[in-house]
Amino acid sequence: MAQANNPKSKQLPKKLKEPCEIGWCELIDLPEFGVRNLHAKVDTGAATSSLHATRIKPFDKDGEPYVQFTIPMGSGTPDYHCEARVYGQRRIKSSNGVMQTRYVVETVMKLGPLEWVGHMTLANRQSMIFPVLIGRRALKRGFLVNSAKRWMLGRHEER
Repeated sequence: MAQANNPKSKQLPKKLKEPCEIGWCELIDLPEFGVRNLHAKVDTGAATSSLHATRIKPFDKDGEPYVQFTIPMGSGTPDYHCEARVYGQRRIKSSNGVMQTRYVVETVMKLGPLEWVGHMTLANRQSMIFPVLIGRRALKRGFLVNSAKRWMLGRHEER
């Protein structure tokens, strides 16, 4: 089971030195969960990033709140079974306008030239095309979104 370490102990840069142009969809890595090349939609309308997760189960570990969850990969690829410390819970208005309370986890994210510690909500995004949504809080680290382009940081074959 992949487990997010205590990312606060990592000394990762918070911002890019030079702006990085990205497209409306890119590949993102979540190294603490062992996941690479997840398709992510860049969404400047969403504040928080979101990860497609199923079988979300809260539990206590050493007196701290944790959550177990599965990242479904589909198409014959084994799913990732993960656990992470719960950073908090947030009320989020989903794309269909319904308010949901979601668990927030803190983990390392890697998009192009930057690897940083950030927050992701866990949500069942099964009906969505992209398993990851990258929100404004992540983008403010120095990414410029070109809505006319996609895969500017490379595709599976190129990474």
